[in-house]
Amino acid sequence: MKLAKALGSVGGLTLASRVLALVRDSLAARYVGAGFASDAFNGVAFRLPNMFRALFAEGAFAAAFVPMFNRKAAGEGGLPAGYDFAERALAVLLPVLIGFTILLIAAAWPITWALSGGFSRQNPTPAQFDFAVMLARITLPYLALLSLASLLGGILNSLDKFWVNAAAPILLNLAMIAGLWLFHGENEYETARVQAISVTVGGALQLIWLILACRRAGVSMRLRRPRMDKDVRDLLRLILPAAAGAGASQINLLVSTALSGWLLASGSITYIYYADRLNQLPLGLIGIGLGTILLPTISRMLSRGEEQAAMETQNRGIELALFLTLPATIAFIVVAEPIVRGLFQYGRFTVEDARRCGWALSAFSIGLPSYVLVKVLTPGYYARGDTRTPVRYAMLSILINIIGNIALIPLLGRFGFGHVGPPLATALSSTVNVAMLYRTLVARGHFAADAQLKRRLPRLALAAVVMGVALFLFDGPLYPWLSGPMLHRYLALAALVGAGVAMYGLACFATGAYRVADLRALMRRRAATK
Repeated sequence: MKLAKALGSVGGLTLASRVLALVRDSLAARYVGAGFASDAFNGVAFRLPNMFRALFAEGAFAAAFVPMFNRKAAGEGGLPAGYDFAERALAVLLPVLIGFTILLIAAAWPITWALSGGFSRQNPTPAQFDFAVMLARITLPYLALLSLASLLGGILNSLDKFWVNAAAPILLNLAMIAGLWLFHGENEYETARVQAISVTVGGALQLIWLILACRRAGVSMRLRRPRMDKDVRDLLRLILPAAAGAGASQINLLVSTALSGWLLASGSITYIYYADRLNQLPLGLIGIGLGTILLPTISRMLSRGEEQAAMETQNRGIELALFLTLPATIAFIVVAEPIVRGLFQYGRFTVEDARRCGWALSAFSIGLPSYVLVKVLTPGYYARGDTRTPVRYAMLSILINIIGNIALIPLLGRFGFGHVGPPLATALSSTVNVAMLYRTLVARGHFAADAQLKRRLPRLALAAVVMGVALFLFDGPLYPWLSGPMLHRYLALAALVGAGVAMYGLACFATGAYRVADLRALMRRRAATK
């Protein structure tokens, strides 16, 4: 399967999910606003599912399970041996998840305090803090549901059925949109409770979807008595370091959220959350899609001894990632506030809320290329069975993030930008992480940038800057539309995005990043595959 074609199917579905997530967040901004109720949901109750989605659905479990499943399926036993391994993994995973979920629900009070810093600056009443704890307890079953779905999704990815797993998050967003649209309460607290319930409902729908998809693919998982054999021990041994490595950005966000709750005023967690959600749009479309495809692709190549082909695939992965990421980075820096205003400035979400959220988005976007490149580079380690090196670098990046938060929040707070500190620290720490991952792959001889990558990257960066200048000039005439009725806002955002895409495409050809000959060659390859 061609890399761009596979990314198109996965990325398209992931984009649909992220667009629905923006609709969901727009409704949440309208009905919940930016205050304690939204901070409690976004900073604690929804942060846990998002973290575990990154750790398991898009990270650690896939990083450990997919290469082992592929090795089993490529051996003498074929696919039945792979399915047997998956059943043994499920037999151990299921009781662990049930016990872990029960433990987390019982410990919801200290978990809420740890994730929020006790909301110290907001000085909540006991009833408000109990409300935050209740929201966490409602969403915690999602963790077990999603982890089980991750195992099934890993099998489907190994069978090259990437689209099925990529479509699953759409169900979560549809459940949350339905909850907010149809069942929102009379105040922000009632609506936040509806949000929490819809998260767990969405997790159940995702698991059912993947069970049905596996059955259609001829995969029927039987429940067995758990047995800790060598393969399962190897899987667990790989999962723990991979969790920290793959989830470094999520751990950084947890640290940032906790420090924000401790040091910043009401609404700050929500500003950071919505900024992160926008930042996650290109990350979900590009980074997660590429990471999902690259891991099984590279692991299969390496199992056949095709080292050079694996390196070529990773070169094209980096090129494709930065071709799509650099313009998003520049756009989020230049027109962050207009984007936030057009999407979220409704009802309880005020003009000042939109302005502060835009500042946070600009800070996050500085690290967008590194967030994506982490997803592209780590398969080069995981496919070779090395989950320890990424975790060492992830731990160092987390330390840098903590230091950055502690230094930047009070420093920027003197000028009224304290909530920009956590996003900026996260971006800087992720940049350090990707630099270490890249350097080590090169030093080991597992990666070398080829001539095509070296030629195109500086030209792509220049094309993105040209696009940024055009967006800056184009923003002024659209300003009244971005503050008007909903239809006007969406039309203005579509015009802004369309102008940016058109200018970036023209700039790519003008700078020589891509040539007409490249386009002709692509069309010939497509015609040959029909």
